[in-house]
This record gives sequence, C-alpha cells and structure tokens, in this order.
Amino acid sequence: MAAAIRLYLDENLTPVIADQLRLRGIDVVTVRDLSALGDSDANHLRRAVELGRVLITADADLLVIASEGVEHLGIIYGKQNRHSIGDWVTRLELICAVYTAGDMVNHVEYL
Repeated sequence: MAAAIRLYLDENLTPVIADQLRLRGIDVVTVRDLSALGDSDANHLRRAVELGRVLITADADLLVIASEGVEHLGIIYGKQNRHSIGDWVTRLELICAVYTAGDMVNHVEYL
C-alpha cells in the first residue's frame, strides 16, 4: 500500500481543522503544536519537508515559493474566506484518500 499523506497545517488556518482531521484518523500537525507561530513561510515549508508532510495553507506567498522551484512534499492551498471549516475538513480528507505521498511531491493542489 502507498504511503499515506501526512499533513502540516499552517498558522493561518484554525487548529479546529486539525482536530477534526485527527478524529478521522488523519496524521496532522499544526504550527501551534510545534511552537512555530510567526516563523517565515520558507521555514514552514522547509520544516514540512523535514517532517515528511504536505503543507496546508491559505497563504498565497507559499504558491510563489513553490513556483520558484523550491522542492516540497506538496502544498494544498485554499482561500480562507471561501471555505468553511467543514469544507476544509471534507476536502482534505478526500485528498488524503485519493493521493499518495508520492503523488504530492512538488504538487500544488487547490481546494
């Protein structure tokens, strides 16, 4: 079986999303869990790679970093004001069910 996607929730999203994903058995860590609030976008992406995780964000700056060729294990992007917590949870759960960790390498998925 392919490796499951492990998630890294950026600080611009509510940790309630992570709580709900954990209830569904999805491996997710938040910036708050790591005591990394206020760190730079580049450091969050680097840390996500070091931890073997796909970065979840509503920060368009990370899309710019990815477009510059920075290697990553995947970015999932959505606009914070366009999606409810339920939307984030449902769509992230679906992404985790459909994609493998290998599928997500250097891939940007939009909600």
